Amino acid sequence: MYAPERQQEILRLAQESGRVDVLSLAEEFQVTAETVRRDLKALDRAGLLRRVHGGAIPVGRLDFEPDLAERDAVAADEKDRIAQAALAELPSDGNVIIDAGTTTARLAAAVPVDATLTVVTHALPVAARLADHPGIALHLVGGRVRHRTRAAVDAWALGSYGEISADIVFLATNGFAADSGLTTPDLAEAAVKRAVIKAARRVVLLADSGKFGQRHFARFGDLTDVDLLITDTGLSPDDARSIESRGTEVVRA
Repeated sequence: MYAPERQQEILRLAQESGRVDVLSLAEEFQVTAETVRRDLKALDRAGLLRRVHGGAIPVGRLDFEPDLAERDAVAADEKDRIAQAALAELPSDGNVIIDAGTTTARLAAAVPVDATLTVVTHALPVAARLADHPGIALHLVGGRVRHRTRAAVDAWALGSYGEISADIVFLATNGFAADSGLTTPDLAEAAVKRAVIKAARRVVLLADSGKFGQRHFARFGDLTDVDLLITDTGLSPDDARSIESRGTEVVRA
Protein backbone atom coordinates (compact mmCIF):
# COMPACT_ATOMS: atom_id res chain seq x y z
CA MET A 1 0.00 0.00 0.00
CA TYR A 2 1.36 3.40 -1.02
CA ALA A 3 1.52 6.23 1.51
CA PRO A 4 -1.39 8.24 -0.02
CA GLU A 5 -3.60 5.13 0.06
CA ARG A 6 -2.66 4.42 3.66
CA GLN A 7 -3.30 8.02 4.65
CA GLN A 8 -6.72 7.97 3.00
CA GLU A 9 -7.58 4.83 4.98
CA ILE A 10 -6.29 6.41 8.21
CA LEU A 11 -8.53 9.41 7.58
CA ARG A 12 -11.53 7.12 7.01
CA LEU A 13 -10.86 5.25 10.25
CA ALA A 14 -10.51 8.50 12.19
CA GLN A 15 -13.78 9.84 10.84
CA GLU A 16 -15.60 6.59 11.67
CA SER A 17 -14.30 6.14 15.23
CA GLY A 18 -13.50 9.73 16.18
CA ARG A 19 -9.89 8.88 17.01
CA VAL A 20 -6.95 6.77 15.81
CA ASP A 21 -3.87 5.74 17.75
CA VAL A 22 -0.37 5.13 16.46
CA LEU A 23 0.17 1.59 17.74
CA SER A 24 -3.15 0.25 16.43
CA LEU A 25 -2.53 1.80 13.01
CA ALA A 26 0.99 0.36 12.86
CA GLU A 27 -0.44 -3.10 13.54
CA GLU A 28 -3.31 -2.59 11.10
CA PHE A 29 -1.05 -1.61 8.18
CA GLN A 30 1.99 -3.68 9.20
CA VAL A 31 4.30 -0.67 9.25
CA THR A 32 6.44 0.94 11.91
CA ALA A 33 5.08 3.42 14.42
CA GLU A 34 7.38 6.04 12.93
CA THR A 35 5.77 5.54 9.51
CA VAL A 36 2.35 6.10 11.05
CA ARG A 37 3.57 9.24 12.79
CA ARG A 38 4.77 10.59 9.42
CA ASP A 39 1.35 9.82 7.93
CA LEU A 40 -0.40 11.62 10.79
CA LYS A 41 1.95 14.56 10.44
CA ALA A 42 1.13 14.80 6.72
CA LEU A 43 -2.60 14.65 7.40
CA ASP A 44 -2.22 17.26 10.14
CA ARG A 45 -0.36 19.59 7.80
CA ALA A 46 -3.13 19.11 5.21
CA GLY A 47 -5.68 20.18 7.81
CA LEU A 48 -7.50 16.84 7.71
CA LEU A 49 -6.54 15.49 11.15
CA ARG A 50 -5.38 17.04 14.39
CA ARG A 51 -2.55 15.23 16.13
CA VAL A 52 -2.96 14.47 19.83
CA HIS A 53 -0.82 12.48 22.24
CA GLY A 54 -0.56 8.93 20.89
CA GLY A 55 -2.66 9.47 17.79
CA ALA A 56 -4.99 11.91 16.02
CA ILE A 57 -8.61 13.07 15.82
CA PRO A 58 -10.56 14.51 12.85
CA VAL A 59 -10.52 18.26 12.45
CA GLY A 60 -13.77 19.78 13.63
CA ARG A 61 -14.52 16.84 15.89
CA LEU A 62 -13.16 18.19 19.17
CA ASP A 63 -16.63 17.67 20.61
CA PHE A 64 -16.97 14.13 19.23
CA GLU A 65 -18.17 11.73 21.90
CA PRO A 66 -18.18 7.98 21.19
CA ASP A 67 -20.82 5.94 22.97
CA LEU A 68 -20.12 4.00 26.15
CA ALA A 69 -19.36 0.65 24.52
CA GLU A 70 -16.89 2.20 22.07
CA ARG A 71 -15.06 4.09 24.81
CA ASP A 72 -14.95 1.07 27.09
CA ALA A 73 -13.17 -0.95 24.41
CA VAL A 74 -10.36 1.63 24.04
CA ALA A 75 -7.23 1.02 26.17
CA ALA A 76 -9.00 -1.73 28.09
CA ASP A 77 -5.86 -3.24 29.62
CA GLU A 78 -4.60 0.18 30.69
CA LYS A 79 -7.95 1.00 32.29
CA ASP A 80 -7.88 -2.28 34.23
CA ARG A 81 -4.40 -1.48 35.58
CA ILE A 82 -5.49 2.03 36.54
CA ALA A 83 -8.56 0.66 38.33
CA GLN A 84 -6.45 -1.82 40.29
CA ALA A 85 -4.03 0.93 41.31
CA ALA A 86 -6.95 3.13 42.38
CA LEU A 87 -8.14 0.50 44.88
CA ALA A 88 -5.26 1.52 47.15
CA GLU A 89 -6.84 4.99 47.43
CA LEU A 90 -10.17 3.75 48.81
CA PRO A 91 -10.60 4.94 52.40
CA SER A 92 -11.45 2.50 55.17
CA ASP A 93 -15.10 3.00 56.16
CA GLY A 94 -15.03 6.37 54.38
CA ASN A 95 -17.26 8.06 51.84
CA VAL A 96 -16.41 8.46 48.20
CA ILE A 97 -17.84 9.86 44.99
CA ILE A 98 -17.33 7.84 41.83
CA ASP A 99 -17.72 9.91 38.68
CA ALA A 100 -19.18 8.69 35.39
CA GLY A 101 -16.61 7.15 33.06
CA THR A 102 -15.39 3.85 31.69
CA THR A 103 -12.31 3.71 33.91
CA THR A 104 -14.23 4.68 37.03
CA ALA A 105 -16.76 1.95 36.18
CA ARG A 106 -13.89 -0.53 36.10
CA LEU A 107 -12.86 0.70 39.53
CA ALA A 108 -16.39 0.04 40.77
CA ALA A 109 -16.24 -3.47 39.32
CA ALA A 110 -12.95 -4.09 41.15
CA VAL A 111 -14.18 -2.98 44.59
CA PRO A 112 -14.09 -6.04 46.90
CA VAL A 113 -17.52 -7.42 47.74
CA ASP A 114 -16.74 -7.14 51.46
CA ALA A 115 -15.77 -3.45 51.29
CA THR A 116 -17.43 -1.11 53.77
CA LEU A 117 -17.92 2.30 52.21
CA THR A 118 -20.43 5.00 51.50
CA VAL A 119 -20.48 5.58 47.74
CA VAL A 120 -22.23 8.38 45.89
CA THR A 121 -22.51 8.27 42.11
CA HIS A 122 -24.58 9.73 39.29
CA ALA A 123 -23.45 6.98 36.89
CA LEU A 124 -25.78 4.05 36.27
CA PRO A 125 -22.95 1.65 35.28
CA VAL A 126 -21.12 2.42 38.53
CA ALA A 127 -24.26 1.92 40.61
CA ALA A 128 -25.03 -1.38 38.88
CA ARG A 129 -21.60 -2.75 39.75
CA LEU A 130 -21.92 -1.86 43.44
CA ALA A 131 -25.59 -2.57 44.10
CA ASP A 132 -24.93 -6.13 45.36
CA HIS A 133 -22.16 -5.18 47.83
CA PRO A 134 -23.75 -5.61 51.27
CA GLY A 135 -21.20 -3.39 53.05
CA ILE A 136 -21.62 -0.42 50.71
CA ALA A 137 -24.17 2.30 51.44
CA LEU A 138 -24.91 3.29 47.86
CA HIS A 139 -26.47 6.67 47.02
CA LEU A 140 -27.59 7.18 43.44
CA VAL A 141 -27.81 10.84 42.42
CA GLY A 142 -30.73 11.59 40.12
CA GLY A 143 -31.29 13.85 37.15
CA ARG A 144 -31.68 13.66 33.39
CA VAL A 145 -29.79 10.59 32.19
CA ARG A 146 -27.67 11.10 29.09
CA HIS A 147 -27.99 8.02 26.89
CA ARG A 148 -24.45 8.29 25.57
CA THR A 149 -22.82 8.14 29.00
CA ARG A 150 -25.60 6.70 31.22
CA ALA A 151 -24.92 9.57 33.63
CA ALA A 152 -27.36 11.88 35.42
CA VAL A 153 -26.91 15.60 34.74
CA ASP A 154 -28.62 18.98 35.20
CA ALA A 155 -30.20 20.62 38.26
CA TRP A 156 -31.07 17.56 40.35
CA ALA A 157 -27.54 16.19 40.11
CA LEU A 158 -25.94 19.57 40.77
CA GLY A 159 -28.19 20.18 43.78
CA SER A 160 -27.38 16.80 45.31
CA TYR A 161 -23.64 17.26 45.01
CA GLY A 162 -23.96 20.70 46.55
CA GLU A 163 -25.04 18.99 49.79
CA ILE A 164 -22.18 16.48 49.95
CA SER A 165 -18.73 16.60 51.56
CA ALA A 166 -16.89 13.42 50.57
CA ASP A 167 -13.46 12.13 51.55
CA ILE A 168 -12.44 11.53 47.94
CA VAL A 169 -13.75 11.65 44.39
CA PHE A 170 -12.56 9.31 41.67
CA LEU A 171 -12.83 11.57 38.65
CA ALA A 172 -12.99 10.73 34.94
CA THR A 173 -12.24 12.91 31.94
CA ASN A 174 -12.24 12.76 28.15
CA GLY A 175 -9.07 14.80 27.89
CA PHE A 176 -6.41 16.37 30.07
CA ALA A 177 -3.54 18.72 29.26
CA ALA A 178 -1.35 21.21 31.05
CA ASP A 179 -2.71 24.15 29.07
CA SER A 180 -6.36 23.28 28.46
CA GLY A 181 -6.94 21.41 31.72
CA LEU A 182 -9.71 18.83 32.12
CA THR A 183 -12.23 18.71 29.28
CA THR A 184 -15.26 16.76 28.08
CA PRO A 185 -17.52 17.18 25.04
CA ASP A 186 -20.77 18.02 26.87
CA LEU A 187 -21.49 21.14 28.92
CA ALA A 188 -23.98 19.38 31.21
CA GLU A 189 -21.47 16.62 31.99
CA ALA A 190 -18.82 19.27 32.64
CA ALA A 191 -21.06 21.04 35.15
CA VAL A 192 -21.54 17.84 37.16
CA LYS A 193 -17.83 17.05 37.07
CA ARG A 194 -17.12 20.56 38.35
CA ALA A 195 -19.60 19.94 41.17
CA VAL A 196 -18.03 16.62 42.22
CA ILE A 197 -14.60 18.24 42.39
CA LYS A 198 -16.00 20.82 44.81
CA ALA A 199 -17.80 18.12 46.81
CA ALA A 200 -14.66 16.17 47.77
CA ARG A 201 -11.63 16.93 49.91
CA ARG A 202 -9.32 14.84 47.71
CA VAL A 203 -9.48 14.49 43.91
CA VAL A 204 -8.07 11.40 42.18
CA LEU A 205 -8.18 11.49 38.39
CA LEU A 206 -8.31 8.14 36.59
CA ALA A 207 -7.30 8.65 32.96
CA ASP A 208 -5.41 6.53 30.45
CA SER A 209 -2.46 8.12 28.69
CA GLY A 210 -4.32 8.28 25.36
CA LYS A 211 -6.34 11.15 26.80
CA PHE A 212 -3.26 13.25 27.49
CA GLY A 213 -3.16 16.23 25.15
CA GLN A 214 -6.78 15.79 24.06
CA ARG A 215 -8.98 18.87 24.20
CA HIS A 216 -12.77 18.91 24.13
CA PHE A 217 -15.44 21.59 24.05
CA ALA A 218 -16.34 21.88 27.74
CA ARG A 219 -13.68 22.64 30.33
CA PHE A 220 -14.46 21.65 33.92
CA GLY A 221 -11.20 22.02 35.80
CA ASP A 222 -7.46 22.31 35.80
CA LEU A 223 -4.77 19.77 36.58
CA THR A 224 -4.02 21.81 39.69
CA ASP A 225 -7.46 20.74 40.97
CA VAL A 226 -6.21 17.14 40.97
CA ASP A 227 -4.32 15.73 43.95
CA LEU A 228 -3.40 12.45 42.27
CA LEU A 229 -3.42 11.33 38.63
CA ILE A 230 -3.45 7.56 38.09
CA THR A 231 -2.61 6.77 34.48
CA ASP A 232 -0.60 4.15 32.59
CA THR A 233 2.99 3.87 31.42
CA GLY A 234 2.06 5.32 28.04
CA LEU A 235 2.45 8.72 29.68
CA SER A 236 6.14 9.49 29.33
CA PRO A 237 8.30 10.13 32.40
CA ASP A 238 8.95 13.66 31.12
CA ASP A 239 5.22 14.41 30.83
CA ALA A 240 4.65 12.90 34.28
CA ARG A 241 7.36 15.13 35.77
CA SER A 242 5.86 18.16 34.04
CA ILE A 243 2.47 17.43 35.61
CA GLU A 244 4.04 16.81 39.02
CA SER A 245 5.86 20.14 38.83
CA ARG A 246 2.42 21.77 38.98
CA GLY A 247 1.59 20.02 42.23
CA THR A 248 -0.25 16.87 41.08
CA GLU A 249 1.14 13.50 42.13
CA VAL A 250 1.34 11.00 39.24
CA VAL A 251 1.16 7.20 39.40
CA ARG A 252 1.90 5.31 36.17
CA ALA A 253 0.33 1.85 36.52
